[in-house]
Amino acid sequence: MRACLALILMLPIAAGAQLFGSDERGGERERQTGPEAPVTLPQFPRQEDYLPFEVSATTPFDFFVDAKSISVSANRVVRYTVIAKSAGGALNISFEGLRCADNQFRVYALGRADKTWSELRNSRWEAIRGEARNAQRAVLYTDYFCPTTRDITSAEEGVRALKNGANPRAGNKDY
Repeated sequence: MRACLALILMLPIAAGAQLFGSDERGGERERQTGPEAPVTLPQFPRQEDYLPFEVSATTPFDFFVDAKSISVSANRVVRYTVIAKSAGGALNISFEGLRCADNQFRVYALGRADKTWSELRNSRWEAIRGEARNAQRAVLYTDYFCPTTRDITSAEEGVRALKNGANPRAGNKDY
């Protein structure tokens, strides 16, 4: 009887493994909805297009999203350029995507000092975790681009959420 109960309880887990599975490096495979369309990298961000967002009072970086880089693809991927600025003025720039329904992110390219992009060849979708090194992604996910796990529907909605300090659907701000 216990063996049957254990088998029944494991069926949903096995079904989930069929949907996502693990690749040889331990990452999650994309849903079997087809490959992601080729991504066009945006223009390199300009400081006048930076929209600030708060990650944490204890983070050593100031964070921004390039307003002109925000897009929502036909397959519901929210793409954006994020800028992390250290107290000394050093910049870390990356072009990323969020899949709201799956709570996942992907880094497509990193910014270089000569204001060009370096595309990542082995980029893959990864789970967004609340750990300190990925806190900016968790904040963008919950407060701006994926409130209540529903993605924004347009670049304009993303820009408006960043300018207002959060997306009104996030439920953590008064509007």
